[in-house]
Amino acid sequence: MAQKEVNVAVIGAGVVGSAFLDQIIAMKAPIKYNLIVIAESKNSLISEDYSPLQLDSNWSQTLSNSKQETLPLEKLIEFLSKSPLPAILVDNTSSAYIAGFYPKIVESGISIATPNKKAFSSDLDTWNKLFSGNPGNGLVYHEATVGAGLPILGPLRDFIQTGDEVEKIEGIFSGTLSYIFNEFSTATPNDIKFSDVVKVAKQAGYTEPDPRDDLNGLDVARKVTIVSRISGLKIESPTSFPVQSLIPKPLESVESVDEFMAKLPEYDDELTKLKEEAAKENKVLRFIGKVDVPNNKVSVGIEKYDYSHPFASLKGSDNVISIKTKRYVNPVIVQGAGAGAAVTAAGVLADAIKIAERV
Repeated sequence: MAQKEVNVAVIGAGVVGSAFLDQIIAMKAPIKYNLIVIAESKNSLISEDYSPLQLDSNWSQTLSNSKQETLPLEKLIEFLSKSPLPAILVDNTSSAYIAGFYPKIVESGISIATPNKKAFSSDLDTWNKLFSGNPGNGLVYHEATVGAGLPILGPLRDFIQTGDEVEKIEGIFSGTLSYIFNEFSTATPNDIKFSDVVKVAKQAGYTEPDPRDDLNGLDVARKVTIVSRISGLKIESPTSFPVQSLIPKPLESVESVDEFMAKLPEYDDELTKLKEEAAKENKVLRFIGKVDVPNNKVSVGIEKYDYSHPFASLKGSDNVISIKTKRYVNPVIVQGAGAGAAVTAAGVLADAIKIAERV
């Protein structure tokens, strides 16, 4: 029997994209994954006759030396739709612009594997188009949009497809905010200031270049939107439910990151007071996403947890997600690294493998 083959186009060769390409090039598998496109914003490697690109561990240099210009997305979709083998587009970016083309990509029979949250947490109409189940549409896998490589979305879909009903999901969905609160609010009394932890997290590379992109809670809200929709709730957008921002209101309009970081200590008192109140109750603070399916309630914000709770003993930047269903009365708890290039890339690659096995 001839070996099964698929054609793979990869957009993005940054931190996650590079790890993905290293992994897929090194992978030995029963299915042959032919890389036919690697595209960055300006230059690309494109196999115009759909034959596999000749790549090795030095692929990055080959890409850098390429004189081929990147195809506009419309042209790339047209190219992939004519592929003689099933085509998988791997979008390793966080681009809302690229995500806006997902419905057209899927309707063209091209499958998608991606860690890009934008399409799945935007308007509900886009979500419905992507998962319409129309014959001839490409498949869509996005495990790495929540929890990087952790098995969250796949098992959640399995529960529902086998007739189970989700009752409650709660968890720490952000590696950045996990680290910040694990350091700030501990079972052992401490006098650490919130702004100091943010400063250390920024210097260590745990936050986005502008920490406000983490502190505004919207990244968690996007992930909670995704798990809510899978659970059956018709969430319109990540701004359609309560999301607590950790950015002091007077600092929301500050222009530079440096000025924001310099002024943040002026607003430590409120969170310090909240931490001290929690400690008096033998509790810690954690930044949580919550989904209450029976009551159709979704929220993102600070919650208190007893010292004995699994969320209270979390270390470092781990994610932890608790899923309670009708069958799983004692919640299923998934914990581990929810960020990082290698684990995120592995989650995307696992999705590409699932697609290849199905198409």
